[in-house]
Amino acid sequence: MFVFFRALVYATLFIGLLLIYLPSQILRWAGISQPASFDWPQIVAWIVGSIGALIALSCVAAFIVIGEGTPAPFDPPRRLVIRGPYRFVRNPMYLGAALALASAALYYQSTALLLFVCGFLLVTHLFVTLYEEPTLKRTFGPDYEIYCHIVHRWWPRLRGER
Repeated sequence: MFVFFRALVYATLFIGLLLIYLPSQILRWAGISQPASFDWPQIVAWIVGSIGALIALSCVAAFIVIGEGTPAPFDPPRRLVIRGPYRFVRNPMYLGAALALASAALYYQSTALLLFVCGFLLVTHLFVTLYEEPTLKRTFGPDYEIYCHIVHRWWPRLRGER
């Protein structure tokens, strides 16, 4: 139960900073406010954002239940998580967050937020390749290396693909 509360706190802080506070500051800086009408871009944005949120939340749940840890790099899972959304792509939590951010860019039709999404993806890629993957290789050894050969880093694995 303690793992659940730690994961909830870390996820809330991550979501609050990355998906709410920073985008709101970017919108304020760019002088963008609520759209005048609720049209197709806003509808699509709600759908995409909901999908991104569901992916991210299912990742947090997988880290708690399967990995017995949290998404935070300083409090990682104790077991390798390769089920749930991790059976399709190695970094679904980052992809879920990127979808949520992209949905905000679409909702507000904001180039500034779209650039933020691109920056997020670049920083995330560097973090994954320079820190996360080497750490996971040291921690989980051959099991993680086999997983890397089967599941792609960013592009979802197609059904039956090996």
